Amino acid sequence: MSTLVTGSEVNPFLDPLRFDKRAPECLVVIFGASGDLTKRKLLPALYNLARDRRLSTGFAVLGISRTPLSDDDFRARMKDAVAQFSESGPLDTGVWEGFEQGLYYLPGNFADGEFYKLLAARLGEIATARGTSGNVLFYLSTQPSFYPAIVERLGEAGLDGKSGQGWQRVIIEKPFGEDLASARELNQRIHRVFDESEIYRIDHYLGKETVQNILAFRFANGIFEPLWNRRYIRQVQITAAESIGVEGRGVFYEEVGALRDMVQTHLLQVMATVAMEPPARFDAASTRDEKAKALRSIRPLRHDEVATRAVAGQYGPARLGGRDLAGYRQEAGVKPDSQIETYVAATFFVDNWRWAGVPFYLRTGKHLPKRVTEIAIHFASAPHSLFPEAAETAPNLMILRIQPEEGISLKFHSKQPGSGMQLRAVSMDFNYGSSFGVRSPSAYETLLLDAINGDATLYTRQDMVEASWAAVQPVMEVWKNTRFRFPNYPVGSWGPAEADEMLARNGHQWRTP
Repeated sequence: MSTLVTGSEVNPFLDPLRFDKRAPECLVVIFGASGDLTKRKLLPALYNLARDRRLSTGFAVLGISRTPLSDDDFRARMKDAVAQFSESGPLDTGVWEGFEQGLYYLPGNFADGEFYKLLAARLGEIATARGTSGNVLFYLSTQPSFYPAIVERLGEAGLDGKSGQGWQRVIIEKPFGEDLASARELNQRIHRVFDESEIYRIDHYLGKETVQNILAFRFANGIFEPLWNRRYIRQVQITAAESIGVEGRGVFYEEVGALRDMVQTHLLQVMATVAMEPPARFDAASTRDEKAKALRSIRPLRHDEVATRAVAGQYGPARLGGRDLAGYRQEAGVKPDSQIETYVAATFFVDNWRWAGVPFYLRTGKHLPKRVTEIAIHFASAPHSLFPEAAETAPNLMILRIQPEEGISLKFHSKQPGSGMQLRAVSMDFNYGSSFGVRSPSAYETLLLDAINGDATLYTRQDMVEASWAAVQPVMEVWKNTRFRFPNYPVGSWGPAEADEMLARNGHQWRTP
């Protein structure tokens, strides 16, 4: 089947930019197609790929959930969802008319083995109608408890890629287990059906442009990588702050909490991207090898260190802007005496030659003053400063902004105009939107296209998942037996005072984004 590509023709003998690679024929099967992720992220991302002519003409989507719907009902619902959530502007009716012809729906019970016989038959029908060449990408957008059953039923129905008719791959949403032991068990059960090369564990943070740009920034520029070590960097702060609360997801949050939801997944993966060694080449195996090494190099916390190296928080009610805002314990589905954390701050050290002694401070929280995700690299002061006042008040900083405005800022000192040697901190800014003048693809657009192309560079591997669980396991074990005095920070603040005290012990303080 032919592939539609914008711009100049791609030379198949070269390794082009990831987002310009040809996409092969493919059928994307979404388990949990009636959920929010499908409406808000997956279908808008696939529509945008079609709009940008990144998908093959032999492309289709099969949505699966318990909700009884016809193909036309599903298409109508997805049209409304794309019109509301697509980031590429108003719905292009011409593009949608072609795109929706490849949308199908099949209601069913994920746990019922008989359902998978119907699924196999439907996949065959769609493959014939759309010319997908037998290539299938299964996307598990369901509750994590369904993952093992779905994968095992796919294997029993012969939908595991062993038939030789095209390829079969599976995308699994986080969380990948509930702790180190359950993550290993989940991996073992999935590996009985799919090879590691066919498993794509998705972390949408790794698809964000700025997170990807860390690799380009470090390894394509000779002026930065020589400074990327303990001699020149004093500390690294990674912040993922949200200005909203749990937004009706109290039941989910009661089971997960911020440590599992954000630190074990997103923040440790971002940290690994910052801390990793240069890979031998830019491919999935080499890049993920180095990330895995960085994660395995995180110094394990002793149980007696957790109290001073990890801080749990939970937001309480407050009055802001003339409005009374509820605390976490007043949210729907939350226990009135809940001990679940909505805020985490932690200090990690990477025990290798590059980073020995450099603290990595990670923090994330709900109902903080603003929505912002950034990496702040704090450089060492000059060895002998002629201007000690400037050096003491503002260190050189490199800020990598992941959201909401993706870009990079470099903060340094400059002489103010006029007589005398008065210095002030100034910024040199790079912004994706203004610099390139084009829409950046969403994280899910990038990651879905990569999975279709068989490029796992931005996906987490089994050993990476286990290493990140090992890093937070001591914290989980201590917190499980700790009775916190919650709530300990009000809505609209930057978190509990204990998080400030954690940095103060090292002579540091949090940067205010």
